[in-house]
Amino acid sequence: MSDPVSIGLVQIGAEPFEVEANRELIDKSAATAFDRGADIVILPEMIAHGYLADWKRLFPLAEPIDGPTVRSWSSLAADAGGYVVGGFCERDGEALYNTAVAVGPDGLILHYRKVHLFAEEKVAFRAGNLGFPVVPTRFGNIGVCVCYDLRFVEVVRLMALRGADLICVPTAWLPGFDAARWDEHGMCPQAWGAVHQANLSQVFIACASQAGRHGELDFLGSSCLADPYGKLAAGPLPGSDDAIEVVEVDIGATKRAQVRAELIAPRADRRTDVYGLWYEGERY
Repeated sequence: MSDPVSIGLVQIGAEPFEVEANRELIDKSAATAFDRGADIVILPEMIAHGYLADWKRLFPLAEPIDGPTVRSWSSLAADAGGYVVGGFCERDGEALYNTAVAVGPDGLILHYRKVHLFAEEKVAFRAGNLGFPVVPTRFGNIGVCVCYDLRFVEVVRLMALRGADLICVPTAWLPGFDAARWDEHGMCPQAWGAVHQANLSQVFIACASQAGRHGELDFLGSSCLADPYGKLAAGPLPGSDDAIEVVEVDIGATKRAQVRAELIAPRADRRTDVYGLWYEGERY
């Protein structure tokens, strides 16, 4: 049985603090991806406000969860009959969060706050406190994490075990954790990490990164979509330029990938009598 879904990777860069201009670019780019047939459009991390960690300058620009960015993305999703996943700076009281949402034709369906803060993010943002939600859509179950979260293998494994078919990852990949930038395939180290984890946890992982120089930072691009067998279904997109790619995949592959041969079934072969993951009081 085939369950086709078209996923759009929107690799664009945001200028720090230029929220209105960034929203215009987002709307245009997401609309282009939907026009090319995307059912689910994935945007980069902090794409509405620009990726930076300056609490004083971000605070007056940051938005509540029902603010203009989420309303705009909800409108895009409703017009297209699809879904938008992307990142922005959320304000809740005096706290700022590096937040990602998924919105569909009927509005907000998933609210996530980045759990693992990277470098100077720890100065500007509070660590996420909403867990790792997985939500059903008509295209399968979706989970969301953000950028540095992928460095912690429990994140992908947990969402996969909780039924995610597709993990959407808004990112702003930068050099720093690894010395390398791109290899001969145009892949940055972070992109390969997503590919390997997709294979190990039998799940699609779709990453949309900022690219090029914005503010004082040089982003790595390399946005990609990895399938549950650890193969590239899309990307890598260019390291330094904006780009949009839409690809159709069979979401049912997540179930088939859980059995590789008669005696090789990586999900069933987990030794949960020896180890497990605890999440919200449940053991996986």
